[in-house]
Parts: sequence; C-alpha cells; structure tokens
Amino acid sequence: MTQSSAQTHLYQAKVYVTLRPSVLDPAGTAVRAGLAHMGYDNVSKVRIGKYIELELTAENEASAQTQLDKICDQLLANPVIENYRIEVLEAVTA
Repeated sequence: MTQSSAQTHLYQAKVYVTLRPSVLDPAGTAVRAGLAHMGYDNVSKVRIGKYIELELTAENEASAQTQLDKICDQLLANPVIENYRIEVLEAVTA
C-alpha cells in the first residue's frame, strides 16, 4: 500500500445563501407582516436565506475554498438571484 505525498485535512464549512438585494423576497415580506400583526412594529425589513453546514477533505484551505465555491455555484445557490458567503475552518479531530 503506497501513501500519497499530499496530505488531506478535514474542513468544516458554513455557507450562508441570501437573495441579492435587487430580488423581491415574498417569504421575508410575509414574515415581516406576521411580526407586525403580532405587535412587533419595530421590525422594518426581513430577508429569508439558507444556512448550510458541510465537511470536506482537501489538501489545504485554498483548495477547500475553491471546491466550496464550485459547489455553491453549481448546486447550493442560484448565482442569478442569490449571493453566498462561506466560512471555512479546519476541523479539530479528537
């Protein structure tokens, strides 16, 4: 059994997907109306998004970030109407 010279690390990623500011958010509007109906008149704007957690292996953080950008562009976010932000941390193994 041969061992590869490239060592991989486990990374944890948090992905935040939000609608672009120019895109209407009917779900956010409905939540804001519901809050107003409940008496929370001080809430002036609500935007609804998605939060996704992933674990992946990569040679380094830059490689993990590149893979995550592709994953977001191809599956997790619709780049036409959504923005995304990724936080990558190396996982601590016990």
